[in-house]
Amino acid sequence: MSQTPKQLAADIAAACEGRKIRIMEICGTHTVSLFRTGARSMLPEGLKLVSGPGCPVCVTSQAWIDLACDLAARDEVTIVTYGDMVRVPGTAASLETLRARGADVRIVYSARDALAIARETPGRQVVFLAVGFETTAPATAATVLAARAAGLENFTILPGHKFVMPAMAALLADPDIPIDGFLCPGHVSVVLGTGAYEPIARDYHRPCVVAGFELENMLAGIAAIAAQVAAGAARVENVYTAVVRPEGNPAARALIEKVFQPGDDLWRALGNIPASGMALRDEFGDVDAMARFNLTMGSDVHPPGCRCGEVIQGKLTPAECRLFATTCTPQRPVGPCMVSSEGTCAAWFRYNRRGQAASQSRPTP
Repeated sequence: MSQTPKQLAADIAAACEGRKIRIMEICGTHTVSLFRTGARSMLPEGLKLVSGPGCPVCVTSQAWIDLACDLAARDEVTIVTYGDMVRVPGTAASLETLRARGADVRIVYSARDALAIARETPGRQVVFLAVGFETTAPATAATVLAARAAGLENFTILPGHKFVMPAMAALLADPDIPIDGFLCPGHVSVVLGTGAYEPIARDYHRPCVVAGFELENMLAGIAAIAAQVAAGAARVENVYTAVVRPEGNPAARALIEKVFQPGDDLWRALGNIPASGMALRDEFGDVDAMARFNLTMGSDVHPPGCRCGEVIQGKLTPAECRLFATTCTPQRPVGPCMVSSEGTCAAWFRYNRRGQAASQSRPTP
């Protein structure tokens, strides 16, 4: 018989007695669900949850956003993207503001929708903004293969997919980011499988627990991590067994590997992380917007005063940014963490603005 939330909360409190534990949730959906379900209010003072780089929109570098805006400003180009991306501010503009000025920017719900647009507008260059982790990459890979099979010469993607594991290792290599364990992403783990996290537990001695998004499942994951920390253990556990398997989804991973290869990639605030990006394989170079339009990635910059980069590294909470809930709001976002539905700042604004945000944190310069 599964434990109740109250019983799980008691187990967490017992594991935290006499110690402080910092757990990072990697998944943006976890960040939102932990607030929405009230899970955070059930945790003891000794346990702190910090958000990590689990929001695809948030980790996309400013330089990449500027490339997308560059393309959108071209008369012959149609940009096709998921909804959250249009409102992320670039250095000079966002896709939303460019669309208001006449740019052809279209929002879709799937990568396949971009193919339909390319078929319907043969006179335009259709560029799909390919962002996300291992969860959405298989769909992009399948779309690239479908475009090749259909002979669509006016379709390209701007590669922006990323691998989760290199970012986790990069965080642990930073001495300024104390992490005692990871609440691992449920959706990504469906593809990766629990076995992917074994190197983190083995080489970095950090517990990794895969959890779903319901209250009981998240608390069970946190309880498992806290128990390992209290016992001085570090292993991979899975409390999301209804969905996640040790081997993950081999077919989805094979699809990714057929179209993409690991390449160095620029993450917001984390910098260039080796082998963390999904670059198109050479045989798919004709579908690469970087090559088609002769684009060059610039240096990553950050909006003045925005501390989104520190938030997605777990270095501070949104309330420690002077712009939070004042200059930066969901209606007028300064950084991507306030834009995305999975962004930490957006979650704090919606669920925590007048609670812990005010009582636990003091704005810093």
